[in-house]
Amino acid sequence: MQLFQYLVPSLTTETWELITSKQSDYYHPWWGPVLIFETVYNVLFLVFSVYTLITFYRKKSIFPRLMIMFYSVSLAVGIIDYLLLLQIPMAVELEDGSSLKGIGRTILTCAIWIPYFIKSVRVHNTFVR
Repeated sequence: MQLFQYLVPSLTTETWELITSKQSDYYHPWWGPVLIFETVYNVLFLVFSVYTLITFYRKKSIFPRLMIMFYSVSLAVGIIDYLLLLQIPMAVELEDGSSLKGIGRTILTCAIWIPYFIKSVRVHNTFVR
């Protein structure tokens, strides 16, 4: 959803020129790399999510490890993205605390689900193929 709602519109020629052109008031050298990073990550994560869903429905033994990777990578990329955006003054001005709340929520999610996928007997018994 985020990919199509926010990133694809920001990659239009007009928007890209607005934030990456040195003559623009909105220019910052980090905008281009941050947008490319977010777009590549979101596309790869979409593909990874579909693969993870397939392994879930097929009850493959790799599924718990994929979910641990899913949550871990989500947290790591969320932190990296936040740190990259802190390099852009305009992004810092627009930050309303929602990014930190999102990171906190992801930490809590990881704290609950990663141990569950590691220790749960039910998970171990379900995903055995």
